[in-house]
Amino acid sequence: MTSSTATSTAESSHPSERHPADRHDRIRVVGARENNLKGVSLELPKRRLTVFTGVSGSGKSSLVFDTIAAESRRMINETYSTFVQGFMPTMARPDVDLLEGLTTAIIVDQERMGANIRSTVGTATDANALLRILFSRLGQPHIGSPQGFSFNVASVSGAGAVTYEKGGQTVRERRQFSITGGMCPRCEGTGRVTDFDLTALYDDSKSLEEGALTIPGYTMDGWYGRIFRASGLFPPDKPIREFTDKELHALLYQEPTKLKVEGVNVTFEGLIPRIQKSFLSKDREAMQPHIRAFVDRAVTFQACPDCGGTRLNEVARSSRIRGLNIADVCAMQISDLAQWVRELDEPSVAPLLATLRDTLEAFVEIGLGYLSLDRPAGTLSGGEAQRTKMIRHLGSALTHVTYVFDEPSIGLHPHDIQRMNDLLLRLRDKGNTVLVVEHKPETIAIADHVVDLGPGAGTAGGEICYEGDVAGLRASGTLTGRHLDHRARLNDTVRTPTGALEIRGASQNNLQDVDVDVPTGVLTVVTGVAGSGKSSLIHGNLAGRDGVVLIDQSAIKGSRRSNPATYTGLLEPIRKAFAKVNGVKPALFSPNSEGACPTCNGAGVVFTELGIMETIATTCEECEGRRFQSEVLRYTLGGRNIAEVLEMPVSEALELFGGGEARTPAAHKLLTRLADVGLGYLTLGQPLTTLSGGERQRLKLAAQMGEGGEVYILDEPTTGLHLSDVDQLLALLDRLVDGGKSVIVIEHHQAVMAHADWIIDLGPGAGHDGGRVVFEGTPADLVAARSTLTGQHLADYVGA
Repeated sequence: MTSSTATSTAESSHPSERHPADRHDRIRVVGARENNLKGVSLELPKRRLTVFTGVSGSGKSSLVFDTIAAESRRMINETYSTFVQGFMPTMARPDVDLLEGLTTAIIVDQERMGANIRSTVGTATDANALLRILFSRLGQPHIGSPQGFSFNVASVSGAGAVTYEKGGQTVRERRQFSITGGMCPRCEGTGRVTDFDLTALYDDSKSLEEGALTIPGYTMDGWYGRIFRASGLFPPDKPIREFTDKELHALLYQEPTKLKVEGVNVTFEGLIPRIQKSFLSKDREAMQPHIRAFVDRAVTFQACPDCGGTRLNEVARSSRIRGLNIADVCAMQISDLAQWVRELDEPSVAPLLATLRDTLEAFVEIGLGYLSLDRPAGTLSGGEAQRTKMIRHLGSALTHVTYVFDEPSIGLHPHDIQRMNDLLLRLRDKGNTVLVVEHKPETIAIADHVVDLGPGAGTAGGEICYEGDVAGLRASGTLTGRHLDHRARLNDTVRTPTGALEIRGASQNNLQDVDVDVPTGVLTVVTGVAGSGKSSLIHGNLAGRDGVVLIDQSAIKGSRRSNPATYTGLLEPIRKAFAKVNGVKPALFSPNSEGACPTCNGAGVVFTELGIMETIATTCEECEGRRFQSEVLRYTLGGRNIAEVLEMPVSEALELFGGGEARTPAAHKLLTRLADVGLGYLTLGQPLTTLSGGERQRLKLAAQMGEGGEVYILDEPTTGLHLSDVDQLLALLDRLVDGGKSVIVIEHHQAVMAHADWIIDLGPGAGHDGGRVVFEGTPADLVAARSTLTGQHLADYVGA
């Protein structure tokens, strides 16, 4: 009997027995304690779609991203040689007792794409690389290799003598080289040039000693002021308007010059190059608010006149295929570009065209066909960035992979969510495990398996409340189960506008000469499919007006030392209150200043580098993790020291600073706003790096609500919010409007639409198929008309 016959006989005689390799069909997690998780244990089915739900801050991301996905990536890194690991980021092992059945994890998160000024949709997805090869092969006239079409490669040439050893003799030769790049020399491939408003840099009626400079940090009693006074290049006691041309040039444009100031060797350079290096080299969103306000006031950005904003030099723009150069092609809407590529029939580059075609069609399939390849990556919303990252995985031949998604429905109109759901199911049906952190009921409904965490947020969360199918979740009685079929009602009465903000002839991006009046004194929701022009209309025409406060989707950035107290400015009045009561300096009550523990420098932990292995963080023995010197902790306010205050949740601190000896109105006001946005459970000193996406969004909302504007623009404030939290957000918006403010919300969430006083719907499609106002009126009128996609989905939502 042959071996194959024996095998088949054995299999047929034991049909119920499973092959040992087929038993590993579950991911087991035992005793997960990362962040707020309380020893969570569960089993997740492989090759199924599992959705993780729960209120913001309940521990979903800690379980999925910081435990399961993090350990998978760490173990994959360990398969490389020690030499290679030395070049890779070290990853700490998650705080978990046991993880079994892990597969390779691919994380598709909601982090905005890097805001590097050189990064575009094309460079981030490799579509530009394919186009550069295409133009280097087919473009006429032929100008050289693919780097000749790259705006990140400058054209350089040089010559010189080269000395080297050959056959025991020293040989000296003259050599020359040249590199043909596509970078525009004037803007250095950024597509824009900067211009400075000098009136925002200084008051020319004053001398430097009188405080003429209005740049943040450039005071005369500071280090910069002392350098400027001692430079000898201009008189510090003469009004700037009386400077000679030479003196003014030195103040503004002086090249780096070595000086000695107060016995110290320093380098002096003019204001303009110094601002370019210290301020403009940073991502705008990473700047402190007062620095960002200065840059917005003092610096204007305009398209480079040499390249017209295309970033490419004249040579790169001269080479064409069918009458179009590479800049023209990158500026096309991707759905149109895909059609252009389909029409190219060149057997010599057939494999290249096939790959490019697949990439561009993936954009269209995923709902991003309205973008262009030259769109800066930093301008994509969180949802657009996440879908852009998905593109490289759609056509992948890999199976048995774990895909991890963080709220893939962010930024999607209800019409687009169905398309995203289909993509998630496609990935699952190829034999992959799909783990999704999500709040939207439309995505929860397609899950094979649901894990609901809670019951609350922060320390009140971190437990499994329910595990099973969607039907069981509905009947479970958990917070998510109770809200899953909850639908907001249309308001019976709507507020009457007090006036209007006029927008006339709006034509930014895809807007088609839009005229619209945005009512004031009411809650206005601006909606429409992704890419219809909502942000272009509101950001491009209302943001920046006097009295308008914009709270956008940009991420909160901060280190482990940043926390809610430092981010919101809450620590400042608290430090001053401690200092006043105890008769000492406020700087003592900052872990980043004079009060810091000298052993850990105020970090609370001591880090030990172990080369290629994970860096070990141990609690500082000197301060026991409290971050302050022991002398500082002797000072109290209302019976609490500063470390105890930072360990308090917002709700407890609200009570402490509301009355008695610790009464601090400025702190109480900020704490009230934090409580209003549903962050009463958050501790004041919790590192920002441990907050969830929804918590960061609400923290930003609380911080910017106090800027004293009359009009508030909120860009998708429901991002990261649980179904039960949306009601609290709506109540907050109502309080703002009832307090005399005008609130404009760019939003897709149907509960917010139903709650609005006025809706402005853009569309009818995305890209050049959108950019028009297709409806203005009350939500009830929109539902009754059902004339737009939004109207049809809202009518279904409210059961009309």
